[in-house]
Amino acid sequence: MKLVLSQEQQELRDTVRSFLGAVSPLPKVREGYDPDVYARLNGELGLSGLIVPEEHGGAGAGFAELAVVLTEMGAALLPGPFLATTFATIALTRVPDKELLTGIAEGRVVATLAQPPAGAGLTADSADGGVAVRGTLDQVLGGMEAGVLLAPALTGDGVALVAVDLEGEGVTRTPLETLDITRGQARVELDGARGRVLGAPPQDGGIGDRLAVALAAEQLGVLRASLDAIVAYAKIRVAFGRYIGSYQGVKHKLADMHCKLEQAESIVRFAAWAADESPEELPAAAALAQAYVGRACFEVARDHLLLHGGIGFTWEHDAHLFYKRAKTDEVLLGPPRIHRARLAELLEL
Repeated sequence: MKLVLSQEQQELRDTVRSFLGAVSPLPKVREGYDPDVYARLNGELGLSGLIVPEEHGGAGAGFAELAVVLTEMGAALLPGPFLATTFATIALTRVPDKELLTGIAEGRVVATLAQPPAGAGLTADSADGGVAVRGTLDQVLGGMEAGVLLAPALTGDGVALVAVDLEGEGVTRTPLETLDITRGQARVELDGARGRVLGAPPQDGGIGDRLAVALAAEQLGVLRASLDAIVAYAKIRVAFGRYIGSYQGVKHKLADMHCKLEQAESIVRFAAWAADESPEELPAAAALAQAYVGRACFEVARDHLLLHGGIGFTWEHDAHLFYKRAKTDEVLLGPPRIHRARLAELLEL
């Protein structure tokens, strides 16, 4: 097991951090998803194909590298469908589809994955060499940006994983007003939408665990950026004639936040390693990642906002952006209590 970043991983981290700082600073984040930024992420850095196997045109990298990238994207609060496409790619590594994987690797395909129970209730009937998909899905991550939706659907032969063309006929997409303005979700209504069957849905096959690790990596970035921002503020904000960072109560709070960062970083790196190298340890590692990192991320983002005082609550300040991303991420794959219960079950506690 190696929890320290290699030289190549450090270079990847630095490259992504520098790139995001240049093309997607926080003032631009407030403007929402920019397709040009997403195209550059793929065209210049090839990030959408990071974990796509080499035979499908991707880099064939592992979760250790993916975690590095997602951490930087979380720190930058990058808007857009990268996480949604990553979720779809993770599913496609278990139900491979050359056309979709190649399209994702080349940056041509933006995809998303419907999660149960969001995908429950879809039906797919044979039609014109493919299937016609019907049903409604709520809170689809990246639902307005994605061109392809992966979802389980009931066919004549049982439940299958289908790829739905979201840009064709029979699709109605409605953007949802969500807490986090930096990440879109949509209601997707399908009425005979064109699709094709990819195969039987895998019996998890570690997909859920890998989604949990990917999300935890992003949460780690949000946590780190929140701590960096409040430390910088504590060094310049003067109250009662002293920098607020010199007050013992603030020092203690910052020390607690730093401890959470250190623990979260170790957990995420272990979980990413398990996803690559130790599938038997992955379930517990993934459950731990969501049970701890999700909550720690929210608590640090909350304290980041509170330590800014009244200004942190204003629309003009960036602190609330981190708070809202942390809160929505915390429940994206289920609240921490679900993951704690699963971890306890896995450890037979």
